[in-house]
Amino acid sequence: MSLESVLLSHFARYPAMQLADLYKLVHQAALGSEHAVGDVQAARHRLTGELAALGAGPAEPLFDPLHEETGILRVHLRPYLASGKDPELLLQAFLRTASEWHGDPQTLERYWQAAAHLSRFPPAEMETFIQSLRAQNFPAVHHSPEYKRLYCPAYRIIWQGFCDF
Repeated sequence: MSLESVLLSHFARYPAMQLADLYKLVHQAALGSEHAVGDVQAARHRLTGELAALGAGPAEPLFDPLHEETGILRVHLRPYLASGKDPELLLQAFLRTASEWHGDPQTLERYWQAAAHLSRFPPAEMETFIQSLRAQNFPAVHHSPEYKRLYCPAYRIIWQGFCDF
């Protein structure tokens, strides 16, 4: 799926998306999940706890391709769990993605520029937003409080080559 298709799909599905949420989407599409894993047992515990506490959320596909170029997917936990798939397989794919798949900041820059042409956010606001993150070498960010409240995001970032579903 092209980045344009991904962005338009997410803008339609998540109309309350804020700049932080757009950046998170672009960051994940370009850099994957390398920021998310420091300790395997902590990652397992976090996934187990999140699965046990899943509440209602919006209708979501099993996975969202984030960009055809990188092959990164958001695997949504609610449909994953509802389909009876093994959480350990998801965890292993997540851990492999975090340790073996590496994006680059230039791709993030390119994707951010593409997003600037498609989003409803003013270009000056987008540039101001990205400047401080650029100075910090593009760290990961959390979803905005509004996005969390409305959409209850629950997913893992996986490279499609590590998925068997």
